[in-house]
Amino acid sequence: MPVSDVIVHGHFYQPPRENPFTGVIERHENAAPFHDWNERITGECYTPNTKSPVLDPDGQVVDNINNFEHMSFNFGPTLLDYLQKQHPDTYRRILEADRQSVSVRGHGNAMAQCYNHMIMPLASARDRRTQIVWGLEDFRFRFGRRPEGMWLPETAVDSSTLDDLARAGMTFVLLSPTQAKRIRPDDSSGWQDVPEEGAPASRPYRCRTVHGTLAVLFYHRGLSQGVAFGHLLTNATSFADRIAKEDGLVLVCNDGESYGHHEPHGDMCMAYLATRELPRRNLNLTNPAAFLAENPPEWEVQLKPVSSWSCVHGVERWRKACGCKTGGEAGWNQAWRAPLRAGFDRLRERLDQIFERLGSELLADPWKARDAYIHLILDKSEAATRAFLDQHGRGGNRDQTLRLLEMQHYAMLMYTSCAWFFSDISGLETIQNIGYALRAAQIGEKLAGEPVDQGLRAELARAKSNRPEIGSGLDILQRHAEQAGLAATGAS
Repeated sequence: MPVSDVIVHGHFYQPPRENPFTGVIERHENAAPFHDWNERITGECYTPNTKSPVLDPDGQVVDNINNFEHMSFNFGPTLLDYLQKQHPDTYRRILEADRQSVSVRGHGNAMAQCYNHMIMPLASARDRRTQIVWGLEDFRFRFGRRPEGMWLPETAVDSSTLDDLARAGMTFVLLSPTQAKRIRPDDSSGWQDVPEEGAPASRPYRCRTVHGTLAVLFYHRGLSQGVAFGHLLTNATSFADRIAKEDGLVLVCNDGESYGHHEPHGDMCMAYLATRELPRRNLNLTNPAAFLAENPPEWEVQLKPVSSWSCVHGVERWRKACGCKTGGEAGWNQAWRAPLRAGFDRLRERLDQIFERLGSELLADPWKARDAYIHLILDKSEAATRAFLDQHGRGGNRDQTLRLLEMQHYAMLMYTSCAWFFSDISGLETIQNIGYALRAAQIGEKLAGEPVDQGLRAELARAKSNRPEIGSGLDILQRHAEQAGLAATGAS
């Protein structure tokens, strides 16, 4: 069946970058000439995609396109928080684009995302739930509607994660075709094993869970890799020609930063593709929810037990030296990954004990209150705080109650996936997560009246950098995170 429907999805995301002791993003020297990486990528990607110029053959601007009106997209909640505060016009245009897509297609272009990009199959059951709840509530707060689908960080998935999404009312996910294990048509009882290159991505599938069914759309590997690594975004005509050669649905899925940051002026290619090249070929540019409303799945899929789009070993990249890495030098290893996660896990166990013990005294239902805490993260006003405490508190010490919940907030942030993604523990993102862990531990120590980070420090001492001058994760904690904490006022 010739291609007729096209979806271009961008996963727009930056990890939280604020110093956990000051709330300020510090200067990133390697992001020069910009102050930090958020500023650089906003200037190269996020803002240009809200007003991308279309040129005529003489190089004159004839139109300005908000690409988010045409792309399927998700934005990390922590990135949207940054844009709202630092680039409100860009933020406003992103929200307006979703409203416009609802008006045109009946279904919005925006998808939700698990809150701070935690690898869901490696998360505790409670953390998985909170990540989903916080992601959904953040989306509703910003976009003013309930999302239909949720982006899974690194598309990392297992059966428990899918079941949690179904219980939360999500209707679809986007995955890599290599994450499929077996497929079959609805009218057949015989399963077909999926070859190494993955399931056919030209049709939707349904995936059964204990608590419901989710639709699954697989992205086109060749075209998606062409965008990421093959410079398809340098010529909209060539890109459209490649799309037109395919059959059925074509879903192109990439990090959104491809459209202008990784590929300079890639936003302009997207604008021309969406408004000139695809219409010229009578190809319908749509979004996943709108497509599925018209094309319900007629095939079923069983997924691999644990998988992701950026680790051929499942999700090992985020807990051990599996061989998957980005950057680094010859001879480097990632043996530091396992003790880093073990240290965070040991700290989380201790903090959860404190949370349950004190939370039972201060909160009607501690874990329900943690899920609801997203409302205070989004609105820190006195009125919102009073309303939250009236609903969830037991009338105890107000400051202690709020510190207890903020401790859990930082304990979530320390699991942001980027800490394990790159080649060495000395990377900017890993240092950031160690800072979040220290901040959570400091709050826990003040609440418990005794040190709570012994296990964290013991594991970090085993996490050795590939750079001898860096030392271990414990050295990083002492040199970077503790200095930041001592430099801040009110670090408790």
